[in-house]
Amino acid sequence: MYAISDSNSYPSEREAVQRLAPQPKSIRETGLSENFLGDLLCKHLHDAGVLDMPRLVERMALTGAVLEEVLQFLRKHGRVEVLGQTGGQALRYGLTERGRTAARDALERSGYLGPAPFPVSAYRSLLKVQTIHHGNITARDMHSAFSSVVLTDGMLDQLGVALNSGRAIMIYGPAGTGKTYISSRLIRLFAEAIWVPYAIAINESVIEIYDPQVHQRLDEDLQQNHLLLDEGIDRRLLCCKRPIVVTGGELSLEQLDIRYDPYSRQYQAPLQLKASNGMFIIDDMGRQRMPPADLLNRWIVPMEERRDFLNLGGGRHCELPFDLVLVFSTNLNPLELADEAFLRRIGYKLHFKYLKAEEYERIWRQECERLGIAFDPVLLRYVLQGLYEAEGMPLVPCHPRDLLGMALDRQRYLDDSGPLSPRELEWAWRNYFVQLDFLG
Repeated sequence: MYAISDSNSYPSEREAVQRLAPQPKSIRETGLSENFLGDLLCKHLHDAGVLDMPRLVERMALTGAVLEEVLQFLRKHGRVEVLGQTGGQALRYGLTERGRTAARDALERSGYLGPAPFPVSAYRSLLKVQTIHHGNITARDMHSAFSSVVLTDGMLDQLGVALNSGRAIMIYGPAGTGKTYISSRLIRLFAEAIWVPYAIAINESVIEIYDPQVHQRLDEDLQQNHLLLDEGIDRRLLCCKRPIVVTGGELSLEQLDIRYDPYSRQYQAPLQLKASNGMFIIDDMGRQRMPPADLLNRWIVPMEERRDFLNLGGGRHCELPFDLVLVFSTNLNPLELADEAFLRRIGYKLHFKYLKAEEYERIWRQECERLGIAFDPVLLRYVLQGLYEAEGMPLVPCHPRDLLGMALDRQRYLDDSGPLSPRELEWAWRNYFVQLDFLG
């Protein structure tokens, strides 16, 4: 069972989704047309050859009652025939010649072959019911979630207030100061289960939403019970953790709109739609392949109006709620990325700085414990004074992990053991940082 922070949040969330998206018991209740469902069922039969009712239920994520209605429609039009029973129990269905022609025509129009999609009108309501902007994060929640992380109380409180505000967040500061690590952990504060559709239907276009690389499904016990059961939440929805999408310099504007693959004849959802009801972190802001102004301008309307307009091509557009925590993370000066007018639209700007010596020591101790080595205050003093101070290097949170790890790498190579020495840490230091005297 998925652990959640508030024991009452999961039942209330499930009840709200249950009221919004109960298991459909007829074609009309699916929000899809009989022609659409008939084409999809024909495509499944074309793919599999012969299917019985349990397999059709599993493939299309619809109840037997709905599929009986679809099959009746297809048999009436001469596209499906009954081919006998499986083991004397379930009837098997196959395509007629007319059905095979209809399936090929349907595949030419759309290559989608999966569970029945969820109608976009119901999806809009689903996103609003499951909003991540519930504003329930407290100081206690923040300090509990980050109890093992070295972060000042002031920064924790800034992050908590920013999350509750529902506005976009910009985290900036030097490389290695923990911006990506901290922002990625914020999703832990939103532990409620949510429901994600396999795909949504916008008129006759099917856009795939569920992505196993983004959406982490929860225990199957939270899914529907028996496949033919008419109760529970719509089987076209999957119970998942709130998603988090992290993208960096590889991000392009094309990934922020619906993409159509002419070869597979399928639509793919943009990254921010996959991150709906979760978090979308744009890391390394300013390192993308397009000017920062172009990327930032893409978010003006979604940030201000909390709705996004997606282009389906051919002059078709679709409006959807923009429900996510949007985080910009950058090593650059924010004023180099956008003017003050735009930066005002980003509610919170959080500056991550270099560490103080006592903060560095806490991280060093944590890494020693994680690596199973004894903490040596004399060795740490050598690192701080003999290396950092001597070379004027700032204290960065990722350094203890990297330096200790490299020193242990050397020990293993030399088949050595015992406490780490200043010599081994100095060796790690020389190999970790670029030496500016290389031209000499």
